[in-house]
Amino acid sequence: QVQLVESGGGLVQAGGSLRLSCVASGRTFSWYAMGWFRQAPGKEREFVAAITWSWSAGSTDYSDSVKGRFTISRDNAKNTVYLQMNSLKPEDTAVYYCAAGRVRLNYRLGSEYDYWGQGTQVTVSS
Repeated sequence: QVQLVESGGGLVQAGGSLRLSCVASGRTFSWYAMGWFRQAPGKEREFVAAITWSWSAGSTDYSDSVKGRFTISRDNAKNTVYLQMNSLKPEDTAVYYCAAGRVRLNYRLGSEYDYWGQGTQVTVSS
C-alpha cells in the first residue's frame, strides 16, 4: 500500500506563487512516475504535470495551460514530488491531487496512476 499526502495549498493573489509538496509513504518505488492533476468545482479532473524517473533527472510533461509557469520536480531520497507554481491565475483555482504509479502508455491519463492523494486546495484571487 502507498499513501500520498499533499500540502502547500492555500490562498494567493493572481501573479503569486505556491509550491505544492506530495510525500509518499508505504511501499514506494523510485521508478514510479508521479503526476499532478487538478479539479475545479463543476469540472472534470485535468492533467497538470508529470515526471518520470531517471538517475539524474526525470523527464517532464505539462499541460499547455501551465507550461512555462509550473515546474514539477522530485526528490527520490525524500519520496517527494513538488509542483512549483508561478504566475498563478484565477483559473488555476482547484483542488490539486498528486498521483503515482507504473504508467504504461500516457502520463496525461489519470487512469494510468495507481495511487492518489486526498488533495490540497489552491485558491487564486483576482
